[in-house]
Amino acid sequence: MAKKFAIIATKGSLDWAYPPFILSSTAAALGYDVQIFFTFYGLNLLKKKLDLKVTSLGNPGMPMPMPMPVLMQAMPGMQAMMTAMMKQKIKAKGVASIPELRDLTIEAGVKFIACQMTVDLFDFKHSDLLDGIDYGGAATFLEFAGQSDIAMYM
Repeated sequence: MAKKFAIIATKGSLDWAYPPFILSSTAAALGYDVQIFFTFYGLNLLKKKLDLKVTSLGNPGMPMPMPMPVLMQAMPGMQAMMTAMMKQKIKAKGVASIPELRDLTIEAGVKFIACQMTVDLFDFKHSDLLDGIDYGGAATFLEFAGQSDIAMYM
C-alpha cells in the first residue's frame, strides 16, 4: 500500500509555484500516491497559459542582489523587473521552469484537483485550465487528505 501525500496549493505566484510541484513530483517518484488541491489563487497554476509573477512585496526573506526597501518594491514596474530577474536566475542555474516542472508532475501521476467553488467564484472557464484535471470541492479533497500520511498547506 503506497503512502499518500496531500497538498493544498493556495498561492499562484512564480515563487510559490515551486514547492507544490517539486514536493509532489518527488513524492510520486518515491512511490507516493499524491494529490494537489488547487484553490483560490493556486488555480493560476492550472492555467494553460501561465503568466506568473514574483511576490517580493511582503516577502522580506527574498534574496535580492541589493537591499530593496519595501517602498521601492511597491513602485510601478518593480514586480515585472523582479520577475524578469528571477526567471533569468532560474534559467541561469538550470532550474526547471514551472511549465516544465508541472508537466513532469503530471507525467509522474500526480492528481490535480481544481476547487470547483473557486473556479465558479473567479469565473474561470474549464477551457482556460489544463485538460485532464479533476474538479471537486473540499469534501472531495478531504476524503483523500484524511487518509494521507502527509498533508501540507502551501
